[in-house]
Amino acid sequence: MGFIRRFLAVVVASVSSVLLVGGTAAGQRGGELDGFEVTHVPAGVGELVTDFPYEWGDVRFTQRAWERQVESGGHQVDLQVFVLRGQKLSSPVALRDFLADYHEHDPGRWQLADFRHDDGNGFIGDTEAFWLVEPGVAVEVRIAPNRFDADELSRTARGVRAVGRV
Repeated sequence: MGFIRRFLAVVVASVSSVLLVGGTAAGQRGGELDGFEVTHVPAGVGELVTDFPYEWGDVRFTQRAWERQVESGGHQVDLQVFVLRGQKLSSPVALRDFLADYHEHDPGRWQLADFRHDDGNGFIGDTEAFWLVEPGVAVEVRIAPNRFDADELSRTARGVRAVGRV
């Protein structure tokens, strides 16, 4: 009987730690993402939290997305945090130009203001904030505009901080 209890205790502890890391503990509070700590997540973001790496235009992305199920049965992304790494990210303007291409924005019509983050300079718009941490490393935060306002975008972006060496 002792073996079965120990076995069940290990199984329960293992499942609990997986759920906490993949769900509420890391996801709802933010957690670590590719050398950055997400310290502020807006109240009410979806509980489905997914991380995935990919590459586009010679830039590596690590993305965390918070989604929720909507009444129609589909899902809506409430919040995204991206860590970008690539040589072409050499200045805040180069980052802006890269993201304009990536998000298919007309650079001349993209409404952005200067954004000062503790980790670097960048730009902020209605639904996104991004900044260059150092040449080759940048962060972008995107929110669902129908769920969160510009103040929440700014709070969330300022809550993403480099931990140690980026």
